[in-house]
Amino acid sequence: MSAAYILTFSCPDRLGLVHAVSGFLLERGGNIEEAAQYNDPDTGLFFMRVRFSCGQVSYPDLQAQLKAFAEPFQMQWRLNPAETKVRTLIFVSKEGHCLNDLLFRWKIGLLPIDIRAIVSNHRDFYQLAASYNIPFHHIPVTAATKAEAEAKQFEIVQAENAELVVLARYMQVLSDDLCRKLSGKAINIHHSFLPSFKGAKPYYQAHDRGVKLIGATAHYVTADLDEGPIIEQDVARVDHSKTVEDFTAIGRDTESQVLARAVKWHSEHRVILNGHKTVIFK
Repeated sequence: MSAAYILTFSCPDRLGLVHAVSGFLLERGGNIEEAAQYNDPDTGLFFMRVRFSCGQVSYPDLQAQLKAFAEPFQMQWRLNPAETKVRTLIFVSKEGHCLNDLLFRWKIGLLPIDIRAIVSNHRDFYQLAASYNIPFHHIPVTAATKAEAEAKQFEIVQAENAELVVLARYMQVLSDDLCRKLSGKAINIHHSFLPSFKGAKPYYQAHDRGVKLIGATAHYVTADLDEGPIIEQDVARVDHSKTVEDFTAIGRDTESQVLARAVKWHSEHRVILNGHKTVIFK
């Protein structure tokens, strides 16, 4: 029986890349089901995502053969079984709208993730976690205990072999060390249209500036606060009559939708890092 895989890669652009990749797959009985590519003229890099089926070569053999194939092209590549769900942890504090939205979408099969646990610095959502039969870890965080708390959090990441950490309104700034450990596999939702209104209380900042649009941004976590590569953004219209509380209420739906899309695209291996930006094959 054929198995389905998703190959993503980036490399310096050159003639014949699509031909080389399709030829490599053809020689191994691979059938391309979906393909998309992008040439970035600013960096000279080529990006591609290919979904294909293959029944003649096992997953370990495909990986070994891809390694040899990719080397002369200087490819940064990943090969993932298409049907394997991404092992995921969700971090949350006291705002639960994004968590609730992700759990519901996961439960009805809209997100290709396997939620292994919920981690929080507060106890507010242990009953919600229990209603979905998901383990809940309460790890309080203070300035004095931050290093110890993050060590416990990373132990859970390792114990669950988590491939993705979603900061669903987790209102703690991760240390540089934890950011490095989670590089490329931690997604944060920030409740503003970055790069505007970084840091704390962005709705208050936006209200003070009298903006007419508020937004939300899902981005990869880096040591630079709210500076990570952006995956998805959206906006909602507001006006002078709206209070900060109105901004917050309106923004919740935008935050939830933006984060859900980012998690879905990441889990379907549609996002490829391009320096401080991303290439997304929707």
